[in-house]
Amino acid sequence: MSQVATIFALSSAPGRAGVAVIRISGPAAGTVLDTLAAPRPEPRSAKIRYLRRPETGEILDQALVLWFPAPRSFTGEDVAELHVHGGRAVVQAVLRAIGDIPGCRLAEPGEFARRAFENGKLDLTMAEGLADLIDAETEAQRKQALRQAGGALANLYDGWRNSLIEALALVEAAIDFSDEGDVGSETYDQAVRVVRDLEAAIRRHLADGRRGEILREGFNVVLAGPPNVGKSSLLNALARREAAIVSEEAGTTRDVIEVRLDLEGLPIVVGDTAGIREATGAVEREGIRRTLARTREADLVLWLMDASAPDPNLPSELTDLADRTLWVLNKIDLCPDVGLPGVPENAIAISALTGQGIDVLTRRIAELAGDRIAPTEHPGLTQERHRRNLEDCRKALAAFLEGSPWEVELRAEDLRLAANALGRLTGRVDPEEVLDGIFGRFCIGK
Repeated sequence: MSQVATIFALSSAPGRAGVAVIRISGPAAGTVLDTLAAPRPEPRSAKIRYLRRPETGEILDQALVLWFPAPRSFTGEDVAELHVHGGRAVVQAVLRAIGDIPGCRLAEPGEFARRAFENGKLDLTMAEGLADLIDAETEAQRKQALRQAGGALANLYDGWRNSLIEALALVEAAIDFSDEGDVGSETYDQAVRVVRDLEAAIRRHLADGRRGEILREGFNVVLAGPPNVGKSSLLNALARREAAIVSEEAGTTRDVIEVRLDLEGLPIVVGDTAGIREATGAVEREGIRRTLARTREADLVLWLMDASAPDPNLPSELTDLADRTLWVLNKIDLCPDVGLPGVPENAIAISALTGQGIDVLTRRIAELAGDRIAPTEHPGLTQERHRRNLEDCRKALAAFLEGSPWEVELRAEDLRLAANALGRLTGRVDPEEVLDGIFGRFCIGK
């Protein structure tokens, strides 16, 4: 038997369930089937088998058994799956029986996906997409993660890497034929054209307004305004539950309170903040400082006003956020005939208490979020790691274009640096700690 351990784990959610899936991967996967569930089924054919304890022949469960011999499996290794009844006692008994077979051990978090990466079944962007697919809470997140897990980013970046290799080959040819001026100059000019197109494509890709990253993390909406204008009541109305304490006492909210919403398939994170006023104490002063800091990071600011005394003026610290601010007039149930002097025309009138206008507000939030983060046909960046590596690649390409063509060896080094940056992005070149960080996100069994 190979020294590579055979790993196993519960791959479905833990706890009581109708069916539980136990996954086994490694050189002893077939031995596990032969020992517990003989005879071994044909590849990729599901069969009903009794699972028996090896020492006594005691029946542990009746299961659906599948066999995926290498390399045509998720991990690229021999893989077996046992679909057992989902009671805790059944699952634990089967796991113990597998653990008693020599060469088998419980899997670490993300170890199945990591083996798939190491065996060339996934690149790092696909693995990250798979993790995002597991974590997806909304339809838009599901679509983005599914495209990435299916290789949309991998295909794009591999195409760029092929262009880089082509340009590097041309530059190396220019070096080889440097004593033949016409040949060397012509091949170098061809490389410049390839690199110029590639640098422009990467620059466009980076200038996406962080669409994919915001979609992955959630569109950040902050409720801001003076005290007692109904920010906490609005948060509860949007969340449809008592997420925040509501009180007539000014200054009740001291820290940022968040709820996550699914509006028309888009992930929205709404934060309730402390009322902005001249603070009366150290704790409230800290709450207002956090409010201002959080508001400046928001993708959308809802500036709440009391309908009886609307004040649409943003604090001096936030005036530069007017282009991403939506004015909301609250408590219209108390003064339905109030005029709107000075209030922007696009302000939305609501009553957080009665629910009047809340549907209009949520549609407007979803519309603004959709304009910013709705999935597009072009695959978008989803991780800060991607952005850093692509920036490094673009800078190296820019150095090539700006550098002297007479220093051909240095220009070749620029292209090698660019290729290494793309390699780190897809996992062709990557330090161990980066791999640990990516695959550590997965649950055990994936």
